[in-house]
Amino acid sequence: MNLIVNGNSTDVKDGLTVEGLLKELDIEPARVAIEVNMNIIKKVNYQEHLLEDGDSVEIVNFVGGG
Repeated sequence: MNLIVNGNSTDVKDGLTVEGLLKELDIEPARVAIEVNMNIIKKVNYQEHLLEDGDSVEIVNFVGGG
């Protein structure tokens, strides 16, 4: 299946959840916010939110500073 992740075309296996995508990309779920097709996905739903072919996913990293 093909996703658009942060503006880049990315091929991933079918039936992937948001949590699965983050694992595949080696991204720590606690440190990001996820938007799928312009809808913010709550962290509690990462495990069950299935991604579909053609979905647009934005992964935003939290950056600390002061």
